[in-house]
Amino acid sequence: MEMRLEVVQVPVADVERSKAFYVEKLGFVLDHDVEHIPGMRVVQLTPPGSAASIVIGTGMTGMVPGSLEGLQLVVPDLAAVRAELLRRGAEVSEVQDMGGVQFAHLVDPDGNRWVLQGATPPAVRAARRE
Repeated sequence: MEMRLEVVQVPVADVERSKAFYVEKLGFVLDHDVEHIPGMRVVQLTPPGSAASIVIGTGMTGMVPGSLEGLQLVVPDLAAVRAELLRRGAEVSEVQDMGGVQFAHLVDPDGNRWVLQGATPPAVRAARRE
């Protein structure tokens, strides 16, 4: 059996504002923006380097805008990514070290909460298993 998580819905109130935030401030790639049927707009966005995407839009979910939390974006160099996001105008928390794993947090315009996680180097992962 094979299963892949490829798309996650993110509930937003203002599609244009959110689309601009994810593309301009976070650098997500706009995959498509389509109104499949009247009232159902699907905007698919992919984080740079990711195999999974998010979908924002209208007519797809009953989730309350801003109710999503804890989605993690794993990055190879948290300090560098944080600096780039700050340069783009995103508000990102200070980096926190949680026992060898680093995290930072950000919030989209609706209040959906994201976590940036610094990738743990293979040598550190191997040492933890010993």
